[in-house]
Amino acid sequence: MNSIILELMYLNQKTLERLRELINEETEYRKGPQLVKLFNSLGSRDSYGQGFPSRWQYTDQKLAKINGTPELDKLFKILFNPINYIGKFDQLDSFIADINQYMAFDKWKVVRNNTEITFQRVNEIKIPDTQKKEIIQEDAFLDKEFEEVELDKLGLHTSVTTVVKARFDEIKNCFNSNAPLAVIFLSGSSLEGVLLGIAIANPKEYNSAKTAPKKDDKVKQFHEWTLMNLIDTSYELGLLKEDVKKFSHVLRDFRNYIHPLQQVGSNFHPDKHTAKLCWQVLKAAIYQLVNNRINR
Repeated sequence: MNSIILELMYLNQKTLERLRELINEETEYRKGPQLVKLFNSLGSRDSYGQGFPSRWQYTDQKLAKINGTPELDKLFKILFNPINYIGKFDQLDSFIADINQYMAFDKWKVVRNNTEITFQRVNEIKIPDTQKKEIIQEDAFLDKEFEEVELDKLGLHTSVTTVVKARFDEIKNCFNSNAPLAVIFLSGSSLEGVLLGIAIANPKEYNSAKTAPKKDDKVKQFHEWTLMNLIDTSYELGLLKEDVKKFSHVLRDFRNYIHPLQQVGSNFHPDKHTAKLCWQVLKAAIYQLVNNRINR
């Protein structure tokens, strides 16, 4: 009788970090109890309570434990189960395409064949020669001049506008003082606050969007939306254009380094150019939000 040798996936650390972001934030915002439930379905025997580590630490630990085991395959099939993406299969395929860019370096890829999620070996890594094009696009974005950002015209609550104005002043001070990390974190959190305020002011439009995040077939409450959700839905509604959407996701990735150990693990050391890009994203986003109103 012939025995079948099952080849198991083993992913590098960078792929696991990206997978953790998809688990914790992007496919669904999972709190501590939800993460415990997820990994317990894969063989863990954990309970949520006092002394529980941060969500990203817990997920990192669990991914390291199941890396190279059949449970990793099962995790992908849970994460990308098509039944959870009814009405938004384009988002599912986008998640798969994203993780496959990382998994290519592990010589694996995720494949969706209608409702079935499988895995295939990749023989070679193909990286498109887009470096020059990307540099040109980034430089063009940075060179754009925006009129004085008119925060009062966003239509946010007065108290929110006051806070955002104060943050703008602080961002300018940090930029001039060569504090790029502070610029990134303030820009990212300010963008999230502004987009959340816009969503709250336009609940019908945001809740009806295809990209609105759902749980149990119900749109999540706005306080449960992630920055990724707010960016994508604002783009779908025509409030943000393609350039700001693209670079807003860059800012979102950089903002995640607010966790020191994550910054150490990724060897992330931003400079003034990085800070300028993030600051420009915030200004461009507000400029477009002011000029691209929702028609009522």
